[in-house]
Amino acid sequence: MAKRKRASTPGGGLSNLSLADLQREMARRQRAAGALVKKRARLAAKLAALDAKIRAAGGQTGGGRARNPMSLAEALAKLLKGKTMRVNEAAEAVRAAGYQSNAENFRTMVNLQLIKSGKFKRVGRGRYTTA
Repeated sequence: MAKRKRASTPGGGLSNLSLADLQREMARRQRAAGALVKKRARLAAKLAALDAKIRAAGGQTGGGRARNPMSLAEALAKLLKGKTMRVNEAAEAVRAAGYQSNAENFRTMVNLQLIKSGKFKRVGRGRYTTA
C-alpha cells in the first residue's frame, strides 16, 4: 500500500500526516514514554535509598506539610475552652501547645478558623472564645 500525504493546509500540524505517519508517531511516543517510566523508577529507587540513609543519620526527609493529630479548628477549640483570647494570643498559644505549621501566614490561618468555623464566638473586636 503506497503512502499518501494529504494536501497541506494552512497552519500545518497533524492534518498534514498520513495515517501510517500518525501510527508511527504514536508508536515512537509510546516507546519514549516507556523509557521515561523506567528512568523514573530507577530515580525513585535511588531517592528511597538516599531517604533511608538520611533517616539513619538522624535527619528528616522532605520539607512537606506538617502533620498534626488534630485539625487547627480542633486545637483552637481545645485551647479556647473556657477562655477568651485575641487572634495573636491564640496563634502563639496553639503553637506553644505543639501544633506544627510551616505556614508563613499562620496568624491569618488562625484568624480564618476563628471566623469561619462554627466552633467559636466573637466576644469583642479580635477576641474569641468557644461557642
